[in-house]
This record gives sequence, C-alpha cells and structure tokens, in this order.
Amino acid sequence: MLTTPLCGLLGIELPILNAPMGPIAGPELAAAVSNAGGLGTLGLVGLPASLIGEQIRRTRALTSKPFLANLIIAVLQGDELAACFDAGLSILGLFGGDPRPFVTDAHRRDIKVIPQVASVAEAVAAAEGGVDAIIAQGVEAGGHVLGTTSLSVVLPAIVDAVRPLPVIATGGIADGRGLIAALALGAQAVSMGTRFLASDEGLPPACCARN
Repeated sequence: MLTTPLCGLLGIELPILNAPMGPIAGPELAAAVSNAGGLGTLGLVGLPASLIGEQIRRTRALTSKPFLANLIIAVLQGDELAACFDAGLSILGLFGGDPRPFVTDAHRRDIKVIPQVASVAEAVAAAEGGVDAIIAQGVEAGGHVLGTTSLSVVLPAIVDAVRPLPVIATGGIADGRGLIAALALGAQAVSMGTRFLASDEGLPPACCARN
C-alpha cells in the first residue's frame, strides 16, 4: 500500500484528500473518503456556526476515521472556529488568509492545523507559525484559486522552503499518475476536487441542485 510519513501523522492509510468543495464536500463525501483510507474534507465556507457543528457531528456519525474541516479565513464572522472546537474537530484546514493567529488555540485542543497556500512566502510564514502541514496550491486548482504559478513549479519550491514539514499538493490532479508525479516533486499527499464529483457521495444536496 502506498503510504507516506504524513499518513502516520494524520492517522490515515492513503495519501489522498478530497478538496473542500463547498456543499459538495459534505459529510457523506468526507466520510466516504475517510472510510476508504484517505482524509475526508468538509467544505464549511458560508455556513453559520450552528450548521458547522452539525456538519462535523454528522461526519463523525458516519466515520470513526480522521477527517478535516476547512474554513476560509477571509469570510469568518466570529463564531465558526469555536463551533469547530466545540464539535471536537481533530484537523482544521484554513484558506485565504494568515493561519498563524489560529494555531495556538487549535494546538491547545490537540487539533492539527493545515493551511492552503499559493506561494513560498505564505508557506514559510505558516511553517514559522507552527502549522502541522501545508497544502500547496497550483494555478490549475478549481474553485477559490490564489495560485498564480503551475503546481509543478510552486510545489517543489515550497517543499524545499519548509522541509521537513509535510506538504500536500493540489491543483489539476485527477488520477494515480498525478499522485505519483506530486510525490516525485516532494509532496506527501494530494488533494483532489473535480475527480470526486464523479462519486455518488459528491452529489450536491437537494437544496443546491438545479431543476
């Protein structure tokens, strides 16, 4: 079985995450990925604190394996992080802002912090702030894209800059060949979005479906 040191750190079997694709990356998809041996990810952007806690508890009811819940820093209203803490989250993903102010409170609760960054400067700042791993985003990513450089260029640069901190690659990865290529460039896992849209668990909830 393909594994990396990051798998041991996170308590997973396979170096694969699903990307936090808003309502598509709900409890069903996150739990399915975790139950299959990867690290399931919840996309919580835009949800009020009450629903964030509900999503985390729903995911925990569907899997006993680790999973990550992702927040976008730039749109936080104030109570979302507390809701994650109160629901017993074990891995916090952050995007679109400086993750350093959140690390101490998370670590105090034994919660690992994994921010997504798009440049070497952001990666170094996050690493110096004590995060547990980093997701390196290439310009090929979908959804919220901060990257301006191709993954094949920015990934090895970030790996070298923050070594030995584990790095996860995201952006344009859709199959096993992409996974192996990312590992060859120094990543210890990949986060994939579009690929999971083909899964039953990746269907958007009825409230988000088009007529």
